[in-house]
Amino acid sequence: MFKVAGALLVIVAAGAFGFLVARNYARRPRELRALQSALSLLETEIVYAATPLAEALDQVARRADPCVAGLFARVHATLASRVGTTAQEAWATALDGYYPESCLKTEDLAVLQSIGQMLGASDRQDQAKHLRLAGERLRAQIVKAEEEAHHNVRLWRYLGLFAGLATVLILV
Repeated sequence: MFKVAGALLVIVAAGAFGFLVARNYARRPRELRALQSALSLLETEIVYAATPLAEALDQVARRADPCVAGLFARVHATLASRVGTTAQEAWATALDGYYPESCLKTEDLAVLQSIGQMLGASDRQDQAKHLRLAGERLRAQIVKAEEEAHHNVRLWRYLGLFAGLATVLILV
């Protein structure tokens, strides 16, 4: 009785680990698409609506996908609460808090960090150009992420279950 319960527990734990890893692979393309969409919203607010940066970030935080809205809300909150903080510093601070809880890889983070280097540092048209460039770089990352998800989601799901079964067979 206890052996069966222990065996089931091992299989379920290993399977859950595999599903957790697979979920991160599946979540990354969605998160990248949401970031790309949010950057497009930010570009629209800055260029066409001529909204001041802090207010534009707040608007994006309200309208963006919830998985990325927190990043823009953090930037807005940092800009609003700290007098003398530049947009670049606020963006870097927000990324430091956002990245650990996201499914992004370091190359995705590099794209986001490049946005912070120009944010609020130039005129509207130049910022729009940089935001479009970042959007294109994110599009390339989306393609890579979708390929990785296609190859790895099913692999990790099965690998977790089979690793649990193999462990039970070895121990029995």
